[in-house]
Amino acid sequence: MSSRSRALRRTAKDSAARSWRSSDHPDDDMPVQITLDPTLADSPSGSAASPNGGQPRDREVGLDFPREWLEFTDPANPDHVIRADMTWLLSRWTCIFGRGCHGIVEGRSADGCCSHGAFFTDKDDEKRLRAAVKLLTPQTWQHYRRGFDNYTEMDTIDGTTPARRTATRPDGPCVFLNDPDFPGGGGCALHAQALRDGRHPLEYKPDVCWQLPIRRDQEWTKRVDGSKILLTVLAEFDRRGWGEGGHDLHWWCTSSPEAHVGGEPMYRSYGPELIALIGEPAYQRLVELCEARERSGLVAVHPATAATRQPATADTRRSATADARRSNR
Repeated sequence: MSSRSRALRRTAKDSAARSWRSSDHPDDDMPVQITLDPTLADSPSGSAASPNGGQPRDREVGLDFPREWLEFTDPANPDHVIRADMTWLLSRWTCIFGRGCHGIVEGRSADGCCSHGAFFTDKDDEKRLRAAVKLLTPQTWQHYRRGFDNYTEMDTIDGTTPARRTATRPDGPCVFLNDPDFPGGGGCALHAQALRDGRHPLEYKPDVCWQLPIRRDQEWTKRVDGSKILLTVLAEFDRRGWGEGGHDLHWWCTSSPEAHVGGEPMYRSYGPELIALIGEPAYQRLVELCEARERSGLVAVHPATAATRQPATADTRRSATADARRSNR
């Protein structure tokens, strides 16, 4: 990543954090204890039952379907162009961790997508985690441990290049994942601490954790006239995003109608995350364009959203949004 790209990223993330802390949101006084879907307790395998029976992934839509893309220039930077997957950003996906999530590993639905630990993107990512861990205690972090080397470990993403990630418990998930019945609150200890502190979880969690399920790719590219731009692509982090192993996941939420039950489209429910990814001015322009697309009607609706589409009342929108913010993934 170039120094210019890194500076843009830091500015965007700081803007997102300030915007979230200064806005009216319900998380300040929200309890961090979460309750898992009751069907989990009745399942001998520890996996939530699929509503229509069969395997959870049986209801997932395919990976290849029509999508609508939109490209625009960042109002704050003429050298920065954003290409956005409108089919994904206008979908009604929402995180259902603890509320019917089947998990990516069979028999471990309580893990959600936290079964394998999180790889760090850069030194800034590691530095943020170090600072957040200092705020945790044995009362708020079930698997409390001291020392960076004790809560992270070396691994490899491509089978060759060493890479550091959060540690995992023996035969278990990420060390930061508290069990559902932990008195200090189930789910991600970092997520819960952020809510207790009135901060957005993206300020405490590893990049990959808060970015999912949005995939951001960036590269400097040369146009036909020889000029260079930083191209940012915002897309769905589907099974392919995990590499070859993504096709072996027990279940993946972005393709499942069970997770497309949000009270508002993703470009709104994931506002702070999108601001952190592309910056406040670009996000505001994205909102304008998404609203215009909604008014005119999306041609390529996400099939998982289409499968669950029903008229939403103001009450159901508020309820779904509040539930998503409680999810301590």
